[in-house]
Amino acid sequence: MSKVQFDLVIVGVGGQGTLLASKILGRLALSENCGVKVSEVHGMSQRGGSVITHVRVGDKVHAPMVSVGQADYLVSFEALEAARAAAFLKKDGVAIVNVQRISPMPVIIGAAKYPENPLSVLDGHRVEQADALGLAIEAGSQKALNLVLLGMLSKHLPFGEQAWHEAIAACVPKKTLSVNLDAFAKGRALVA
Repeated sequence: MSKVQFDLVIVGVGGQGTLLASKILGRLALSENCGVKVSEVHGMSQRGGSVITHVRVGDKVHAPMVSVGQADYLVSFEALEAARAAAFLKKDGVAIVNVQRISPMPVIIGAAKYPENPLSVLDGHRVEQADALGLAIEAGSQKALNLVLLGMLSKHLPFGEQAWHEAIAACVPKKTLSVNLDAFAKGRALVA
Protein backbone atom coordinates (compact mmCIF):
# COMPACT_ATOMS: atom_id res chain seq x y z
CA MET A 1 0.00 0.00 0.00
CA SER A 2 0.91 3.64 -0.41
CA LYS A 3 1.79 6.23 2.23
CA VAL A 4 -0.46 8.80 0.49
CA GLN A 5 -3.14 10.12 2.82
CA PHE A 6 -5.55 13.04 2.45
CA ASP A 7 -9.17 13.99 2.95
CA LEU A 8 -11.04 16.26 0.61
CA VAL A 9 -14.51 17.62 0.14
CA ILE A 10 -15.91 18.54 -3.28
CA VAL A 11 -18.94 20.83 -3.38
CA GLY A 12 -21.02 22.33 -6.12
CA VAL A 13 -24.41 22.51 -7.72
CA GLY A 14 -26.10 19.57 -9.42
CA GLY A 15 -25.06 19.27 -13.05
CA GLN A 16 -21.61 20.86 -12.64
CA GLY A 17 -19.65 17.61 -12.70
CA THR A 18 -18.78 17.15 -9.04
CA LEU A 19 -19.59 13.44 -9.17
CA LEU A 20 -17.36 12.89 -12.20
CA ALA A 21 -14.55 14.70 -10.38
CA SER A 22 -14.89 12.36 -7.40
CA LYS A 23 -15.00 9.34 -9.72
CA ILE A 24 -11.73 10.45 -11.36
CA LEU A 25 -10.11 10.91 -7.94
CA GLY A 26 -11.28 7.48 -6.81
CA ARG A 27 -9.94 5.86 -9.99
CA LEU A 28 -6.65 7.72 -9.61
CA ALA A 29 -6.19 6.65 -5.98
CA LEU A 30 -6.94 3.01 -6.80
CA SER A 31 -4.51 3.06 -9.75
CA GLU A 32 -1.81 4.26 -7.36
CA ASN A 33 -2.56 1.44 -4.87
CA CYS A 34 -4.15 3.73 -2.30
CA GLY A 35 -7.15 2.89 -0.19
CA VAL A 36 -10.06 5.18 -1.04
CA LYS A 37 -13.62 5.85 0.08
CA VAL A 38 -15.96 8.17 -1.82
CA SER A 39 -19.31 9.29 -0.41
CA GLU A 40 -21.81 11.45 -2.30
CA VAL A 41 -24.62 13.53 -0.83
CA HIS A 42 -27.10 15.03 -3.29
CA GLY A 43 -29.14 18.11 -2.56
CA MET A 44 -32.86 18.66 -2.99
CA SER A 45 -32.77 18.45 -6.77
CA GLN A 46 -30.69 16.53 -9.28
CA ARG A 47 -29.83 19.71 -11.19
CA GLY A 48 -29.48 22.96 -9.31
CA GLY A 49 -29.34 21.60 -5.76
CA SER A 50 -26.25 21.41 -3.57
CA VAL A 51 -24.00 18.40 -4.04
CA ILE A 52 -21.22 17.41 -1.64
CA THR A 53 -18.77 14.56 -2.10
CA HIS A 54 -16.29 13.29 0.47
CA VAL A 55 -13.10 11.62 -0.80
CA ARG A 56 -10.81 9.94 1.72
CA VAL A 57 -7.51 8.44 0.58
CA GLY A 58 -5.07 6.46 2.73
CA ASP A 59 -4.00 3.01 3.84
CA LYS A 60 -6.61 2.76 6.59
CA VAL A 61 -9.72 4.70 5.68
CA HIS A 62 -12.52 3.43 7.91
CA ALA A 63 -15.24 6.06 7.60
CA PRO A 64 -16.43 7.42 4.25
CA MET A 65 -17.20 10.93 5.51
CA VAL A 66 -14.70 13.68 6.26
CA SER A 67 -15.22 15.15 9.72
CA VAL A 68 -15.67 18.89 10.24
CA GLY A 69 -12.25 20.55 10.45
CA GLN A 70 -10.44 17.57 8.90
CA ALA A 71 -10.38 18.22 5.12
CA ASP A 72 -6.95 18.88 3.67
CA TYR A 73 -8.64 20.26 0.55
CA LEU A 74 -11.96 21.84 -0.32
CA VAL A 75 -12.72 21.93 -4.05
CA SER A 76 -15.70 24.14 -4.77
CA PHE A 77 -17.44 24.50 -8.12
CA GLU A 78 -19.34 27.61 -6.94
CA ALA A 79 -18.49 30.42 -4.50
CA LEU A 80 -21.46 30.14 -2.10
CA GLU A 81 -21.02 26.35 -1.90
CA ALA A 82 -17.43 26.99 -0.74
CA ALA A 83 -18.78 29.15 2.08
CA ARG A 84 -21.32 26.49 3.05
CA ALA A 85 -18.62 23.81 3.28
CA ALA A 86 -15.86 25.95 4.82
CA ALA A 87 -16.20 24.24 8.21
CA PHE A 88 -14.83 20.99 6.76
CA LEU A 89 -11.45 22.58 5.97
CA LYS A 90 -8.47 22.13 8.31
CA LYS A 91 -6.74 25.22 9.65
CA ASP A 92 -3.88 24.71 7.16
CA GLY A 93 -6.14 23.31 4.44
CA VAL A 94 -6.38 24.59 0.87
CA ALA A 95 -9.58 25.76 -0.80
CA ILE A 96 -9.74 25.64 -4.60
CA VAL A 97 -12.72 27.69 -5.75
CA ASN A 98 -14.43 28.41 -9.05
CA VAL A 99 -15.51 32.07 -8.75
CA GLN A 100 -18.74 31.45 -10.65
CA ARG A 101 -21.91 32.44 -8.79
CA ILE A 102 -25.08 30.39 -9.20
CA SER A 103 -28.02 31.74 -7.24
CA PRO A 104 -29.80 29.15 -5.08
CA MET A 105 -33.60 29.03 -5.08
CA PRO A 106 -34.08 31.38 -2.05
CA VAL A 107 -32.11 34.07 -3.93
CA ILE A 108 -33.97 33.43 -7.19
CA ILE A 109 -37.38 33.88 -5.52
CA GLY A 110 -36.22 36.95 -3.56
CA ALA A 111 -36.35 35.35 -0.09
CA ALA A 112 -32.58 35.87 0.42
CA LYS A 113 -29.66 37.80 -1.02
CA TYR A 114 -26.52 36.27 -2.44
CA PRO A 115 -23.72 37.27 -0.02
CA GLU A 116 -21.46 40.04 -1.30
CA ASN A 117 -18.28 38.18 -0.35
CA PRO A 118 -19.14 34.52 0.28
CA LEU A 119 -15.46 33.54 0.51
CA SER A 120 -14.83 35.76 3.55
CA VAL A 121 -15.53 32.70 5.75
CA LEU A 122 -12.33 31.22 4.30
CA ASP A 123 -10.16 34.11 5.53
CA GLY A 124 -7.07 32.63 7.14
CA HIS A 125 -7.04 29.64 4.76
CA ARG A 126 -5.08 29.32 1.55
CA VAL A 127 -7.64 30.02 -1.17
CA GLU A 128 -6.89 29.52 -4.86
CA GLN A 129 -9.58 31.08 -7.04
CA ALA A 130 -10.12 30.74 -10.76
CA ASP A 131 -12.68 31.41 -13.45
CA ALA A 132 -12.87 27.67 -14.10
CA LEU A 133 -15.95 28.10 -16.27
CA GLY A 134 -14.15 30.59 -18.54
CA LEU A 135 -11.13 28.29 -18.84
CA ALA A 136 -13.37 25.29 -19.57
CA ILE A 137 -15.09 27.23 -22.35
CA GLU A 138 -11.63 28.13 -23.73
CA ALA A 139 -10.80 24.41 -23.71
CA GLY A 140 -13.94 23.66 -25.71
CA SER A 141 -16.77 22.87 -23.27
CA GLN A 142 -18.31 24.50 -20.22
CA LYS A 143 -18.81 20.96 -18.86
CA ALA A 144 -15.02 20.67 -18.41
CA LEU A 145 -14.91 23.14 -15.49
CA ASN A 146 -14.51 20.14 -13.16
CA LEU A 147 -11.29 19.24 -14.98
CA VAL A 148 -9.95 22.78 -14.58
CA LEU A 149 -10.44 22.46 -10.81
CA LEU A 150 -8.91 18.97 -10.76
CA GLY A 151 -5.94 20.38 -12.66
CA MET A 152 -5.46 22.94 -9.89
CA LEU A 153 -5.84 20.24 -7.23
CA SER A 154 -3.35 17.98 -9.03
CA LYS A 155 -0.51 20.38 -8.20
CA HIS A 156 -1.12 19.66 -4.50
CA LEU A 157 -1.39 15.88 -4.64
CA PRO A 158 1.50 13.39 -4.98
CA PHE A 159 0.29 11.72 -8.17
CA GLY A 160 2.12 12.01 -11.48
CA GLU A 161 0.57 13.82 -14.41
CA GLN A 162 0.44 10.61 -16.48
CA ALA A 163 -1.56 8.85 -13.74
CA TRP A 164 -4.04 11.74 -13.80
CA HIS A 165 -4.34 11.50 -17.59
CA GLU A 166 -5.03 7.76 -17.38
CA ALA A 167 -7.70 8.24 -14.68
CA ILE A 168 -9.37 10.99 -16.73
CA ALA A 169 -9.28 8.83 -19.88
CA ALA A 170 -10.92 5.97 -17.95
CA CYS A 171 -13.78 8.17 -16.73
CA VAL A 172 -14.76 10.57 -19.53
CA PRO A 173 -16.31 9.72 -22.90
CA LYS A 174 -13.59 9.14 -25.50
CA LYS A 175 -14.94 11.91 -27.78
CA THR A 176 -14.46 14.49 -24.98
CA LEU A 177 -11.01 13.35 -23.84
CA SER A 178 -8.95 16.02 -25.62
CA VAL A 179 -11.18 18.85 -24.33
CA ASN A 180 -11.01 17.43 -20.79
CA LEU A 181 -7.23 17.03 -20.90
CA ASP A 182 -6.89 20.61 -22.20
CA ALA A 183 -9.08 21.89 -19.35
CA PHE A 184 -7.00 19.88 -16.87
CA ALA A 185 -3.79 21.41 -18.27
CA LYS A 186 -5.25 24.92 -17.98
CA GLY A 187 -6.02 24.28 -14.30
CA ARG A 188 -2.53 22.87 -13.64
CA ALA A 189 -0.98 25.95 -15.25
CA LEU A 190 -2.73 28.21 -12.70
CA VAL A 191 -0.94 26.74 -9.68
CA ALA A 192 2.78 27.37 -9.20
